[in-house]
Amino acid sequence: MIPAKLKTAVVGATGYSGLELTRLLLRHPRVETPLLLSRQGEGEGALNLADLFPVLSGNGRYPLQPLSWATLKETGVQLLFLATPHQASRALVPEAVAQGLRVIDLSGAWRLKEAQHRAVYGFQDEGSLTAAELTEKAIYGLPELHRDRIASAAVVANPGCYATSVILALAPLLRAGLVDRERGIISDSKSGVSGAGKEPTARTHFVSVADNLSAYSVFGHRHTGEILEQLGLDAGELIFTPHLLPIPRGILSTIYVHLNREMKPAEVECCFREFYQGQRWVRIFATPRLPEIQFSVNTNYCDIGFCLAEDGRRLVLVSCVDNLLKGAAGQAVQNMNLMYGWEEEEGLA
Repeated sequence: MIPAKLKTAVVGATGYSGLELTRLLLRHPRVETPLLLSRQGEGEGALNLADLFPVLSGNGRYPLQPLSWATLKETGVQLLFLATPHQASRALVPEAVAQGLRVIDLSGAWRLKEAQHRAVYGFQDEGSLTAAELTEKAIYGLPELHRDRIASAAVVANPGCYATSVILALAPLLRAGLVDRERGIISDSKSGVSGAGKEPTARTHFVSVADNLSAYSVFGHRHTGEILEQLGLDAGELIFTPHLLPIPRGILSTIYVHLNREMKPAEVECCFREFYQGQRWVRIFATPRLPEIQFSVNTNYCDIGFCLAEDGRRLVLVSCVDNLLKGAAGQAVQNMNLMYGWEEEEGLA
């Protein structure tokens, strides 16, 4: 007997991450064609996602329907994906949980446990009992660190794209106690323009981005809190500076650390390979080869490489991800696979 396929719904399929997520779900062997929902209200049921994104054309219609909890119940949806703005997810997740749905939220609404880190979002429900309960319940959806907790989670908070690249690069060294934290860590991270979302702004206008490279949100980027919390760092131990690259997608993080003892390149490589042994979507590059954006773009891989100075104490890490896949939609599908006991490469390989 062929097992029933999982019924899912996506809110926010018209955004970059939402489109990528929809495309992944459409080809996933264990998932029914997802129900595509809109927050914008009535009158959008006739809108076909393939009209907005011709890449989907030729494979049928993908109508966007107004979000309705009754429709979700009637159609038997079990898992709800939210590719929505932070404030929207903050409002939708409590209701989804009350309706008995499992949720994977691609926004930053439920990623952060500490109030001082959430302050950057300015959530209006801060301090409410419901928010406190869901903050405790939500699991940070980085499979390489939280696989067991994700499997049984009701709410998975999908990590930020920058945060994914930095956390995965630093976790092995910090967990092994090899970093001289007193000397600080610097992450110089660069992202393609799709990381800023679909809504156009003066900063993401072609004239501003083309033939240019710019830093932004210095000492104030929303992903900083994720990096600190997941790695157990104090704010004074990390400088994280994001930059905007004139490319559509991809992230490259160059991370500078001091080691607390002299090491050989083979020891550093061994630390990474042991930590990520059996992890399907992390690739470790043998020194001196370093990752590049073109190697990981359009894949769910996080590529990590390093160079160690001759003194054996100064280390440069390079970490690359596709911000729309391992940094968003691909990681969401990876989390779904864990939640339902499937192989992590299902629908991604």
